[in-house]
Amino acid sequence: MFTGIVREMASIKGYKKGESGGCLTLACSSQLFDELEIGYSISVDGVCLTVFRKKGRVFQVEATPETLRRTNLSERLIGDTVNLEPAVRISDFLGGHMVQGHVDAPGLVSFKREEGSSWIFGIEAPQEVLRYCTFKGSIAINGVSLTLSALNSKGFEVTIIPHTMEITNFGKLMVGALVNIEIDQISKYVEAHIHYYLEHFSKQPS
Repeated sequence: MFTGIVREMASIKGYKKGESGGCLTLACSSQLFDELEIGYSISVDGVCLTVFRKKGRVFQVEATPETLRRTNLSERLIGDTVNLEPAVRISDFLGGHMVQGHVDAPGLVSFKREEGSSWIFGIEAPQEVLRYCTFKGSIAINGVSLTLSALNSKGFEVTIIPHTMEITNFGKLMVGALVNIEIDQISKYVEAHIHYYLEHFSKQPS
């Protein structure tokens, strides 16, 4: 479980892809590196992956073929930067919202424009994502906990403050880039309970 508060960015030092999936070699700060252990979960651009090797000052994670199909990790190259967040601890400050690291679908950066000291990003998203979106609701983009500042039938907008631009890879995103989207899980739970109620209770005689 994560909160969408990115700890830092990492550089992709190695990336092997094949029919069996992908193996990423990532370099991060010494402080985060020392916290990681084999078997620990870590959010990489919003994707929950497992550390399976540490060597020198880099660590490695594996992505399954399904993960590559559903996320922007399939597009990543050596030298790219990704957002990192270690799994949340019970004692941690929950500054964002509850994020599972299970990407629902990729989205496309449709525009970016500066507004004051912040940036507005437009994200095109499939209907399977938009059906769960709510104006001013929470959403995770590349593992970053954000608030929807606008919403329409084709996508939504998020506002990125200077701090977020600096410590995440939003500062490097260009129009046309693929991003990982994870919707707020509360919307899914509400829909599931409503469907269950309508199916099992709404037609029962009083």
